[in-house]
Amino acid sequence: MRVIHGTTEFGLENSGKKDGENYGSKSGNKDGFPKSAVAFGKFDGIHLGHQKLLRCILERKKQGLLAVVFTFDPPPSTFFGNGTEKELMTAAEKRAAFEKMGVDVLVEFPLTPETAATAPEDFITGLLQEKLHTAYLAAGADVSFGSRGAGNAALLHAMAGKCGFEVHIIDKVCYNGKVVSSTGVRQEVERGRMEEAACLLGAPYGIWGTVMHGNRFGRTIGMPTVNLLPPGNKLLPPNGVYYSRVFLEGREWQGITNIGCKPTVSNDGRMGVETYIYGFEREIYGMEIGVSLLGFKRPEMKFHGKNELKEQMARDIAQGRRYHGLQGLEKN
Repeated sequence: MRVIHGTTEFGLENSGKKDGENYGSKSGNKDGFPKSAVAFGKFDGIHLGHQKLLRCILERKKQGLLAVVFTFDPPPSTFFGNGTEKELMTAAEKRAAFEKMGVDVLVEFPLTPETAATAPEDFITGLLQEKLHTAYLAAGADVSFGSRGAGNAALLHAMAGKCGFEVHIIDKVCYNGKVVSSTGVRQEVERGRMEEAACLLGAPYGIWGTVMHGNRFGRTIGMPTVNLLPPGNKLLPPNGVYYSRVFLEGREWQGITNIGCKPTVSNDGRMGVETYIYGFEREIYGMEIGVSLLGFKRPEMKFHGKNELKEQMARDIAQGRRYHGLQGLEKN
């Protein structure tokens, strides 16, 4: 997947093109440039509604169009807000997800005072028509772009014929009678309602990152853990212990995860994601893993010493084993 980041000067020439391949033979484009199917949106969390958009462009990819995702960096909520809203997915997490889905090009368009002031009509002709060579555009009914957010679905429809592309405005996806939205996902995560968040996302809420060295307390008591230090802009659920699933090198493992600052053994207040992985004994420092949070078990606590913490960890691990349906007893 090609990622276009930090520039307004770009084109799709050679994006996704194989040696000897002629774009005209695949997409009917005779000028040597690839035609594209563009999904346009914020894509915070890539929830069920976003996935509907993405399926549309991936279908057009089968017809020879480039599958392009167009989004903004920073997100509009950050740029136009107070800059403190946490993200459901970091930029790295989004990139990995889009690539896994089969997206050819990801445009992280820089949102600045200058680009935000672009006339909506110029946005359509300058970006969608001239730079992206759009043949098909999928967007949500609440799409907005250009100066003062004046660009909308009606304007896209009005200009589509003149600019040579088809517009598909996607209806909202509902779950249990409510519209699926990033705001709704965020509210569930903030409440620690991980099962409900998973229903809106189509998968458990995940945290991806590099395994870091911790204080190694778990290792000293026969309960080794792996530690992630998520970036400051990543939305985390309430501090506590969660049943989890871990992804590493294409394999899946069951685990139990603590979100928080480990107040019994640390006083630096640094937030971390610490996971005990069942049946796992490898050293994986510096490796990339994903931790999916399946359900909340209990809030984070400060214990009256390491022995009390050890006893609680043993109970947590044993209860997690039952939750996951694993067999055998844990060593204390």
